[in-house]
Amino acid sequence: MDDINLHYRFLNWRRRIRDVRAVHFQERYKRMLKNGDTLSYQGNSDEVGCYVAPCPLSKGNCYFEVTIMDTGVRGTIAVGLVPQFYKLDHQPGWLPQSVAYHADDGKLYDGNPVGQQFGPKCNRGDRIGCGIYCDTIEAGLTTVFFTKNGKEVGSLVFPAAAEGLFPAIGMHSLGEEVRLDLQAEWDMEEADSIMMVDSHEDDWGRLYDIKVTGTLLEYVGKGKSILDVGLAQARQPLSTRCHYFEVEIVDAGEKCYIALGLARRDYPKNRHPGWSQGSVAYHADDGKIFHGSGVGEPFGPRCIEGDIMGCGIMFPRDYILDGEDDIDEWDPLEVLPRQGEGRIQNILYLNDEEEEEEEDGGELDQEHDGRKVMVFFTRNGKLMGRREVVVPPGGFYPTVGMLSSGEKVKVDLHPLSG
Repeated sequence: MDDINLHYRFLNWRRRIRDVRAVHFQERYKRMLKNGDTLSYQGNSDEVGCYVAPCPLSKGNCYFEVTIMDTGVRGTIAVGLVPQFYKLDHQPGWLPQSVAYHADDGKLYDGNPVGQQFGPKCNRGDRIGCGIYCDTIEAGLTTVFFTKNGKEVGSLVFPAAAEGLFPAIGMHSLGEEVRLDLQAEWDMEEADSIMMVDSHEDDWGRLYDIKVTGTLLEYVGKGKSILDVGLAQARQPLSTRCHYFEVEIVDAGEKCYIALGLARRDYPKNRHPGWSQGSVAYHADDGKIFHGSGVGEPFGPRCIEGDIMGCGIMFPRDYILDGEDDIDEWDPLEVLPRQGEGRIQNILYLNDEEEEEEEDGGELDQEHDGRKVMVFFTRNGKLMGRREVVVPPGGFYPTVGMLSSGEKVKVDLHPLSG
């Protein structure tokens, strides 16, 4: 009888040990709801929610990706690597032995609650990837890299913990939701080909709720109210060297709420071009022109799928845009803060600015002292009309707005370059 009791006690001991080991390799999360491969924030926006994957990255599985389904109130989504028993009430990257790329500010957090400039901010529809180069593991160190939409953003050398580095996701505001792919694949050769296809992303200074694939812009916003405008603004303003651009409507989507026009550099991200001061635009859905007002005027025909809309400026012969002569010698690194060492700096991300609040009234009174030019619009190569406007300080930037599900346009920012 004693032998039998001893046998059962031994089996129970083995079972407890097995259960403990199973707990060590179970996924852990707090203030999050997990439904299949979807994670959504369930806190009150005062507390961090965090997810830690069940297994560390390894040679057989050295990369994972997160697709942002909804940025919620603040878009405070973090993607990175942490130790196995990371505290779930802290964002990845805040505590020692963890590192993460944060979507809301584009900063890298390397074991410190103060981040350093790293890459672009990320919005709805963007894919954030994180991986390790297994062949670089030497003396307890490995190279961790991050990607955005398949393109490498940057990398750093990071201590490799004995138990490994576990994929982690942090969220911190209501409505945030992501889709997790722990089996994602990424390699340098594929990334190089993707970079060749997506190289036109460099042309855009500001992108909100719009995904770029080569020359194609796709609306990825909610499309439920007028506050859900998706905005794409070119990096450079029109000038005497490049005074015209075109947009082809590839897919009109549900409502064809597509607008083509020009806007000041700090134009509000949730406003169609033409609706607010410092902008003028031709709207495809109703054929109206909007010039600094939410009320449009009859201007031309409506535009549908397959139509090509164009916008340009007739500059006077003696016209010189402020700083135009220096545009080729512009050094983007001069505008970066000089604090912090070892930052990765890239011209692609420098214009990823904080949202400018729109103030009706006196904010743009300085426009009335500016220079006037003639803005013109075309449809399928035919002139639709002109409008005399005042150029805002800094110039007019090609701007595209979209507002309904499924909308896609192909943009040519240099159609006259041959």
